[in-house]
Amino acid sequence: MNYSPKEILSFVEENDVKFIRLTFTDIYGQLKNIAIMPGELSRAFEHGIPFDATTLAGCHEDLLLVPDISTLSVLPWRPKTGRVIRFFCNIMCIDGTPYKGDLRNELESYISSMKRSGYTCEVGTKCEFYLFNTDNEGEPTKIPHDHAGYLDIAPLDKCENVRREICLSLEEMGFNPQSSRHTHGPGQNEIDFKRSDTLTSADNMVYYKTVVKNVAAQNGLFASFMPKPISNQFGSGLHINISVNHNGKPIFSYENLTEKGSQFIAGILNRIREITCFLNPITNSYKRLGENFAPKYVNWSFENRAQLIRIPYTAGNHPRIEIRSADATCNPYIAFKLLLAAGFEGINKNLTLNAETFKDAAKTNFDELPSTLDEAITLAKSSDFVKENLSPEIYDAVFRHLQYTVTKYEMAEDKHEFEYEYYFKSI
Repeated sequence: MNYSPKEILSFVEENDVKFIRLTFTDIYGQLKNIAIMPGELSRAFEHGIPFDATTLAGCHEDLLLVPDISTLSVLPWRPKTGRVIRFFCNIMCIDGTPYKGDLRNELESYISSMKRSGYTCEVGTKCEFYLFNTDNEGEPTKIPHDHAGYLDIAPLDKCENVRREICLSLEEMGFNPQSSRHTHGPGQNEIDFKRSDTLTSADNMVYYKTVVKNVAAQNGLFASFMPKPISNQFGSGLHINISVNHNGKPIFSYENLTEKGSQFIAGILNRIREITCFLNPITNSYKRLGENFAPKYVNWSFENRAQLIRIPYTAGNHPRIEIRSADATCNPYIAFKLLLAAGFEGINKNLTLNAETFKDAAKTNFDELPSTLDEAITLAKSSDFVKENLSPEIYDAVFRHLQYTVTKYEMAEDKHEFEYEYYFKSI
């Protein structure tokens, strides 16, 4: 929304807005916020709101939150009187320069550089999650909300009303939900988003999880985005759809790839092992990969859903590719940037795409994705590509956190219980 600060201030006054949430993500992709009163909003627009950032990884100074006016959204689950709105914020240093650890700014700057080369990108997501019952104290249990399966309907699908409420809340906030369904696991759901510009899609992905969790809680349920919350059931993935235009023309097409489209896919496949720890950043992520429809091998196909990258049929003029290995624990600002950077590297280096993978192809012909977080970290730390595409602040902080996660996991006597306490309840 292209409003001016003056128009925003009028909106706040006319709509009984009492709290403004200034939101951003930390280095791990976790949503954070500061709530200010309406009287502070004008100062926020002009000077930014200072906050103590010393507890954020990689930061040893005070920083400023400056609202991005285009991201205004009303929180629909809050009361209509005394409304709450939120903005995503750019993070600035006290001297007015962009903070180099600001993930959002890092992605936005990269997108701008691609536009100067004639490329525009849009991203859409399909994100799965489980709904679990809660106990008498409101704490999550390990009991799925239903025992329905893929595309089932009520009464088997007990999640239907919650999904509808989630989609309506997302729509009210200005998001673009496209479809929703019960998916394979008991209590497992998926909501698809229409494609948007890359930065908006990253913002939406971050806040999408908050919407799902809030609506679930209002219905006495607990939503989990843990990749493998139930050991013998389907995992939850984040499928990332990417559309790229060069000088206004799409580089992907169904069954007839352009040269640039082939090179873009080859670029992602060439770097995917090195960037997997950013797409799958927790130990539990690797219990999903290679099972059911989650990919294990570095390959691609037009319609085979078992492959890492597929080019789905599109009814219309917006061809895309779908990367199927990521999960919702990733930081979308980092994940989207690295995927795009890998794809454009493929174009710049004129990489050749291997032949399409068919369902009966021998699995031994392909490289495998990392099988553990520790292996994925080792590959990423040895990658010049990763180092070149992340600021030193982000690079150092992310690897410290990833290594800390692996160490905690390895020290845990009961690794299943560790993941339940460390991931299930917080993701």
